[in-house]
Amino acid sequence: MAESSPVKGAVPAPRAELRGSAPVRGTEAAGDQAPGLDADADVHAGPDADTARRPDADPASHPDADPAYCPGPGPASTTAPRHLPPRTGVAALSPRYQVGAALALAVVAVAVCVHVGMVFLHVAPSNTVTKAHGKAIDDWIYPEFEQNWKLFAPNPLQQNIAVQVRAQIRGADGGSRTTGWYDLSAQDGREIDGNLVPSHTQQNELRRAWDFFTATHDGSARPVGLRGALAETYLRRVVVMRLERGAVHGGEAVERVQVRSRTTNVPPPKWSTDKVSTSPVYRVLSWWSVPDGATEGGTR
Repeated sequence: MAESSPVKGAVPAPRAELRGSAPVRGTEAAGDQAPGLDADADVHAGPDADTARRPDADPASHPDADPAYCPGPGPASTTAPRHLPPRTGVAALSPRYQVGAALALAVVAVAVCVHVGMVFLHVAPSNTVTKAHGKAIDDWIYPEFEQNWKLFAPNPLQQNIAVQVRAQIRGADGGSRTTGWYDLSAQDGREIDGNLVPSHTQQNELRRAWDFFTATHDGSARPVGLRGALAETYLRRVVVMRLERGAVHGGEAVERVQVRSRTTNVPPPKWSTDKVSTSPVYRVLSWWSVPDGATEGGTR
């Protein structure tokens, strides 16, 4: 029997499935699917399928969503609104005062940096800056901020030096009287003993004033160099202000003051064979006149 020619428009037979490929489900197998499942879900799933399946997806954000869709209001919030704590410190100030506080802080920071730089240049070895601006550095440091490195010397100080003062006072009746000797170093010692954080003034002001004086004067108390007059004025101001602070003169006018030092050697330890004298040695300076306003620190 002769073969019949293919019918025009007939559907060709499906090709054999490639090895390893997933079977393609035809429309005739739709009846084999489980109820409620879409037969073409695996074939026609697009990039938005995962988004559409997520329960937390926003339907309004889907490209095929109905523009007229409007989600209903969610459950009312039961949490009360939180109130911010009140501002404190600089933040509580008005903008104008904040600017003022910032400027004040900047000035203090600049002053601290300048002071630290001056002290560093003062104790640093000689260099180009100290050679060019040595006078400005000395004017800033002396006499209040002079640094002393004797603590680290190979032969530290082995003496106790006490600075004492007495005053000549003019009474209300016009007469004058002379007070006894006041041991200012002993007063500083009593303030330091038992004090965990003694002040720099109690520890060093009087001692450094006396060291400054002895370094710029000879054995006869005559000034040596250009800083002798400054050292004398500084020591006199320190002792006069100490007398005023201690109310030694009872409010009466101080006409003159006299300063002396009492030096005693530190006894050697018991195991040492060194022999030193423990008798005190005094160095008495001449009387100094006290200008008006010196008790308020106005002497320069």
